[in-house]
Amino acid sequence: MTQGGAARRTVLGAAVLAAGGGMAGLSAGSASAATAPAARAADAAGTAEAAYAADVRHGGGYRDLPVPLVIGHRGASGYRPEHTLGSYQLALDLGADVVEQDLVPTKDGHLVCRHENEIGGTTDVADHPEFASRRTTKSVDGVAVTGWFTEDFTLAELKTLRAKERIPAVRQRNTLYDGRWDVPTFEEVLRWAEREGKRRGKRVWLHVETKHPTYFRSLGLGLEEPLAKLLRRYGRDGLGAPLFLQSFEPSSIQRLSRLVSAPRVVLLSAAGTRPWDFEQAKDPRTVSDLVKPEGLKWIAGFAQGIGPTMDLILPRDAAGKLGAPTTLVKDAHARGLVLHPYTARNENTFLPAEYRKGTDPNAYGDAFGAFKTYFEQGIDGIFTDNADTGLLAAEAFRPGRGR
Repeated sequence: MTQGGAARRTVLGAAVLAAGGGMAGLSAGSASAATAPAARAADAAGTAEAAYAADVRHGGGYRDLPVPLVIGHRGASGYRPEHTLGSYQLALDLGADVVEQDLVPTKDGHLVCRHENEIGGTTDVADHPEFASRRTTKSVDGVAVTGWFTEDFTLAELKTLRAKERIPAVRQRNTLYDGRWDVPTFEEVLRWAEREGKRRGKRVWLHVETKHPTYFRSLGLGLEEPLAKLLRRYGRDGLGAPLFLQSFEPSSIQRLSRLVSAPRVVLLSAAGTRPWDFEQAKDPRTVSDLVKPEGLKWIAGFAQGIGPTMDLILPRDAAGKLGAPTTLVKDAHARGLVLHPYTARNENTFLPAEYRKGTDPNAYGDAFGAFKTYFEQGIDGIFTDNADTGLLAAEAFRPGRGR
C-alpha cells in the first residue's frame, strides 16, 4: 500500500511538472521535493531486497516459524478461486505464514497447481468445444471420476483455460472472479514467491502437496523427480528451505526424502482409511495404525510432521459436536513431529455444530470460537481457507501475546 501510494504520487508529481514547466515560481527545490517519493520508494525496495538476501542466507528453518502458524489452504480459497495466483497473493496479503499448492502433471510432464487432476469443476473446460471429446471416466485411487483430466492436456492447451470457483453454491461471491486467472504452473509459483520475497524483505513459505502420486507414476508421470528438479533450480531443496512437502501417500514422502532435504509432512485422512499406496502395496495398516505411537515413530523416520484431519485430534459425534480430544498431539510431539491439521473454514456448513450460527449453512458461524478450541490443543499450525480469521485467532496464542 505504501509503496504503491508513493509510486502514484511520483507519477502525479511528474505530470504536474511536465504540464507546468513554464509556470513561474517552480524552483529547483520544488522539483527535488516532487521526486523525493521516487527516491524513497527506490530506497525501500533496495532495503527489502537486502533483507530478503539476508533471510535467504541466514533464515531459520521450520522450527523458527510462528506457532501456531497459519497456512493459506489453496491460497485464500475462502475469497478467491482456489489455486490461482490471485488466491495465493491474497493469502499472503492477509497474513498467511505459509501458502499451499497441490500439484498434478500435464500430459507433457509439467507440474501445475490444481487440487485434483479432474478440472471440470475448477476451470471453464466445459465451455471449450475443442475439448469436448476429452471428457471421460477414469478410476483415480479406486474411485470412478468423470470429467476432464490434466494428464490429457499439454501445458499449452491447459493455458487456454480459465479458473473458476469450485463450490459456487457455498461461495457465490467468489464467482465474481471466475475467469480472472489461468491455471498456474508450479514454476510460476516459485517465481512469484521469489518476487514477493524480495518485495517484502522475507522469504515466502510454501506447503506443496503431491496429489495421487502412485496413480500418476503408473502413467509414467511421476511427480517427485520433476518436483525435486524444480526445488533444486530455485534453491528450495535444503533442510532450511522455506517450504514443506506433503502427501497423503507416505511412499511419496519417502521418495522425496531421498531426493531433497526440505521438511516433509505426511497427511492423514479419516481413521479407518488406508493410503492408496498402502492399498497398492497390500500394506494392511490404516490411518488408525499410523496415529498410534508405533506408527508415529515410523513416520518420524522420514518426515518432520503430520497433517491430520482435525477429526483425528477432536472427533465429532453423530450430531457434529466436538468430543474429547485424543492423545495425538501429545504423541506426535513426543516423537518430534509438528502437527498441521486441516481444514478450518468460516462457514457454518464446515464448522462443528456448537459453533454454527443461524440456519443458513453458507453464513459465517463462530469461527473464532472454533479456532480457539483448535489452538488450545497445542497444534503447531492449521490449514485454513480464511487466513485473516486464522491469523487474528492465532495471535492470541503466540508467545508474548495474552490469551
